[in-house]
Amino acid sequence: MKVFGHAEPGAPAEEIELEKPQLTGSEVLVRVTHSGVCHSDVHCQDGYFDLGSAGRRELTASGAQYPVVLGHEIVGEVVEVGPEATVQPGDTKYIVYPWVGCGECQACREDRENYCSGAKRNLSVALNGGYAEEVLVPGDRYLVPLGDIDPSFGATLACSGLTSYSAIQKIMPVPAEKPVAVIGAGGVGLMTIALLKALGHENIVAVDVSEAALQNATAMGATATVVAGGEAPHKDIVAAGGEKIAAAIDLVNNGDTSSAALFAMANGGTLVSVGLFGGQFTFPTALVAFNLLNIRGNFVGSLPELKELVRLAQDTDLPRPPIQELPLTAQQVNAALDGLRNRTVNGRAVLVAS
Repeated sequence: MKVFGHAEPGAPAEEIELEKPQLTGSEVLVRVTHSGVCHSDVHCQDGYFDLGSAGRRELTASGAQYPVVLGHEIVGEVVEVGPEATVQPGDTKYIVYPWVGCGECQACREDRENYCSGAKRNLSVALNGGYAEEVLVPGDRYLVPLGDIDPSFGATLACSGLTSYSAIQKIMPVPAEKPVAVIGAGGVGLMTIALLKALGHENIVAVDVSEAALQNATAMGATATVVAGGEAPHKDIVAAGGEKIAAAIDLVNNGDTSSAALFAMANGGTLVSVGLFGGQFTFPTALVAFNLLNIRGNFVGSLPELKELVRLAQDTDLPRPPIQELPLTAQQVNAALDGLRNRTVNGRAVLVAS
């Protein structure tokens, strides 16, 4: 089967032919029809994540082996099944949950596989991802029926949507009128704004360096915007929200953005750190205590949360970010990753099989 893999850190994607796997247990082989392009894949292409003064986390530390096949926002059709699978090959499209854990640790037993403390089996890292004609999914339990959701939008739910939904759960409850800052108005930020609006929030402050991104944020439901880069960004955030913020969801998550969020925070506020741009906190520790601040990390979301999100998307006319559809080829994988790296992608890019 054909995949579009990276032979080494920093290398472009190239077409590679692999043998089809022999399926066991409840494994399924999914023909990829739509594959979203996520900014974390840019870091994965580089082969590492920036940990500030702690150095770098190499992709291989998460179980990756080269060549790496990226892509974790997958919609597709089942074409082959293992002997214990409960689904059958057919026309039904599924969203694939890619954050597969070891299946043995306590978190996995509690259906919180994104918290897995064992040998994770995440698609696009430890296992091949969705920049491919077909992808092996470790079990049919990781398939969520797409229903009547547009498949390009549905693909984005597996990561940017799920990450947004899970992060929002970590700041709730927040009174609808209290300001919540969404820092970074890329794909995940736009979904965060859309979901906050859909869940009834009325004071959403979007923060970004790009005027075009902030225009998208307003279209998705942001009630105020801040162009990042001023001398006192925390003051700009407070002014935009009308008061100190109750919470912030930081989709950039570097030293500057985290500090701005914490200095803008009302007593008892919550910062959810999501982005993987790298750096480290530079904030007075005493103020965390004095101001009773909460700092929480968020890595994607659980399978039950994805199912909740898909039901919400099926039942609600969610605002949708601009989506650019591109052919699912090695050339377009590289073009999309370069676009994200250079900030030339407006909204989301989704690769579509011919």
